[in-house]
Amino acid sequence: MDSTLKQKLTGDMKSAMRSKEAHRLGVIRMILAAVKQREVDERIELDDSQVLAILDKMTKQRRDSIEQYTKGDRPELADKERAEIEIISEYLPPALSEAELEGMITDAIATSGASSPKDMGKVIGLLKSKLQGRADMGAVSAQIKAKLGAQ
Repeated sequence: MDSTLKQKLTGDMKSAMRSKEAHRLGVIRMILAAVKQREVDERIELDDSQVLAILDKMTKQRRDSIEQYTKGDRPELADKERAEIEIISEYLPPALSEAELEGMITDAIATSGASSPKDMGKVIGLLKSKLQGRADMGAVSAQIKAKLGAQ
């Protein structure tokens, strides 16, 4: 079964080639290369959720790079990373609102029966697949820790 997300990426790559959008083409090729690399390494065909995990990881890497470039006073490199995030995020599902995220965290804490920060793993386990590509897991982690610590 071929991933519809991979098909969309391939189609968009061809469109970017035709319209000579070099930057967009480069980012899409980078995404497809990461997907292909994982498929070859693990000898599997990735489905949409696995492709989303790759996109999520690529976004996180770029956020980290932006932070480093900003600290190192390299705004031109930070801008390049932001532009890449913009293209990558086109393939991610819409981000959750604060209220939706808050509700999902509260539900997951109730469902898992978590009562202290030691139970964070259970809560994150329930949320990870639902939030893939829709929320920054670092921020989610901090919110869970705050909620469990406040109980």
